[in-house]
Amino acid sequence: KKLTAARQIPPQIFDLLRSFPRGGTPMEALRTAVSALSFYDPDEAAVDHDSNVRKAYSLTAQLAMLVAAFDRIRKGKSPVQPDPSLPHAANFLWMLHGEKPIPAAARTMDIALILHADHELNASTFAARVIAGTMADMHSAITGAIGALKGPLHGGANEAVMKMLFAIAQEGGDPVEYVKSLLAQKKKVFGFGHRVYRTEDPRATHLRAMSEQLSRDSGNTRWYDMSRQIEKFVKEEKKLNANVDFYSASTYTTLGIDIDLFTPIFALSRVSGWAAHVIEQLDDN
Repeated sequence: KKLTAARQIPPQIFDLLRSFPRGGTPMEALRTAVSALSFYDPDEAAVDHDSNVRKAYSLTAQLAMLVAAFDRIRKGKSPVQPDPSLPHAANFLWMLHGEKPIPAAARTMDIALILHADHELNASTFAARVIAGTMADMHSAITGAIGALKGPLHGGANEAVMKMLFAIAQEGGDPVEYVKSLLAQKKKVFGFGHRVYRTEDPRATHLRAMSEQLSRDSGNTRWYDMSRQIEKFVKEEKKLNANVDFYSASTYTTLGIDIDLFTPIFALSRVSGWAAHVIEQLDDN
């Protein structure tokens, strides 16, 4: 109910989104729009607990709206208003595509957002806490976190995975031979290994299953099949497990989501954890 009530964006922010260059990236649009939202927050400078919790609800709802709205605006379409009858993940797909998602798609998006939510002190979370540590406001901290996530050494790995799959398909080649060529050139194969998880990333287990199910339901298993071949080869050859990024690529593509929205979706999931860290930091700095 609180998220539903928080699904409001000032019209000036939509005007701002329309003013951005068409070549601007969704991450740039998201970073700038979140910063601009602070102008319209009634407690912009407040850093007390209750104000921060309210801001956390607002930003969690608003980030999903901003990503969907900018994607539609850049395609010459009008933003879709949220549907109060839909929960958070289903609402994002509704606002993005302009049609009610089927239950399987909504459930997949919901699980994906849970799996991508912040769960460790990574670069963007650390950036948010450093900013909050100066007694800066919630919007400043979340804007900084988005800036950190924008860097290719933090966000963007699932985008790279999908670009690789598209390249293989365009060349009409064999996925395993393509990866062998990358390794021979000492190039990175994105979507494998993790600094913390030495066994399989538990998030990848769920995303693999969702990618397979969605692919079969849609009648197009191409991206899943290619991913599975690559995963088996890399595990045998390099002893590396797939991480959260690897199967989220084919999952999001099957949901009809453009590649350059993958990292912004990471942000609209991570905002829950970022905000929790900021609240904790400002409660007892």
